[in-house]
Amino acid sequence: MDTAHQTDVEQTALWNGPAGRAWVETQDLLDQMFKPFENLLLGTAPAGPAGCVLDVGCGTGGTTLAIARALGGKGACVGVDISEPMIAAARIRAERQSAPASFMRADAQRHPFEPASFDLITSRLGVMFFDDPVRAFANLRRAAKDGAELRFIAWRSAAENPFMTTAERAAAPLLPNLPARRPDAPGQFAFADRHRVCTILEESGWTDIDIRPIDVDCTLPEKELVRYLTRLGPVGLILQETDDQTRAQVIETVRPAFDSYVRGTDVRFTAACWMVGARAPSVASRVTARG
Repeated sequence: MDTAHQTDVEQTALWNGPAGRAWVETQDLLDQMFKPFENLLLGTAPAGPAGCVLDVGCGTGGTTLAIARALGGKGACVGVDISEPMIAAARIRAERQSAPASFMRADAQRHPFEPASFDLITSRLGVMFFDDPVRAFANLRRAAKDGAELRFIAWRSAAENPFMTTAERAAAPLLPNLPARRPDAPGQFAFADRHRVCTILEESGWTDIDIRPIDVDCTLPEKELVRYLTRLGPVGLILQETDDQTRAQVIETVRPAFDSYVRGTDVRFTAACWMVGARAPSVASRVTARG
């Protein structure tokens, strides 16, 4: 098995297993925490009479549903994710809200989308997990109409996001099997390098690439902090499998490590991300390029 395929298999198993279940169980917390990103992406929804949007790595559908509501009856929004548990949760949410959104469980890197079918392709922190990102973004470009926009948010580096690695750093002495983060490997900080992101988009055929740093203020209730650190991220995944004594020791050690982020009844942190924009080339621009 080649390395890329092995990585893809690992990601599929992860998001259809413990990570996917954890995101479903904490979808209310995550939607609240990442609400500012949703608001940023809502402003990019097409204003035309029949806009069609693809939300990549849609998870449990929070952003997909928000865009669908913004479009009203003027367009359609489709969410795609590799995780069956999250897609199932998204479909339930859409049905409960009577929202004009649909969801598909598929690997956006390989799925045969109908060519030239989307006016906008967007993602909230969902495109850093491809084992072959050039192939993935080339596939998404083929799914985009001529001149369609690509707009996504991705994390910058771990060093710029200390909140996101607080649990790992604090828990490391107690969890010797805690996996080390691998630079450029599929995962949360895979797009930390701006030059790498630009190269991926250029090689996959996107044009008018614009990558800007954004620093976003995020909040979660202090009373939910233990649920956050014991369900999500590398520490949360390991704690799903540990004994009660180890779990108690980790919580006792890790919870105080977040004290500097606590402000009264809230936990506040800054998310250091990229806002990335690009455009699918038009027929005229492709002809010019060949000429």
